[in-house]
Amino acid sequence: MTITEEEKSIIEEFSIYEDWMDKYAYLIELGNELPDIDDKHKISENLIRGCQSRVWLTADYHDGKIFFEGDSDAIIVKGLVALMLRVLSGHTPQEIIDTDLSFIDEIGLKQHLSPTRSNGLMAMVKQMKLYAVAYRKLAEEGRIS
Repeated sequence: MTITEEEKSIIEEFSIYEDWMDKYAYLIELGNELPDIDDKHKISENLIRGCQSRVWLTADYHDGKIFFEGDSDAIIVKGLVALMLRVLSGHTPQEIIDTDLSFIDEIGLKQHLSPTRSNGLMAMVKQMKLYAVAYRKLAEEGRIS
């Protein structure tokens, strides 16, 4: 599925819920379904700076695509991690760099999240795009394939 197709799917899923309490419950459900990452990855180097809760993010590059893993110690934030992994994991660095992630605004995340959670989400997006820039550079230099 392309990033755009995944975003549309998420928008449709969230449109089912009219009330933001139901949308928060759905975020929590998504977070509960997200597999925990191995404790060896829960290190300070993998923490997202700018998040009030602890969010760990790792990235691996295989066959021209980036695969993310993530986790959080906060239930709603873990749902946000699940959304971002669903949209961006398994895509090329260029696809990740080029996406504007319009679904975040379309489902109302920015306006309904607390300022600290919203800042944390943007910090996560920034880190994922930085991974994409770094892996694209390494691939262009022939240092990874």
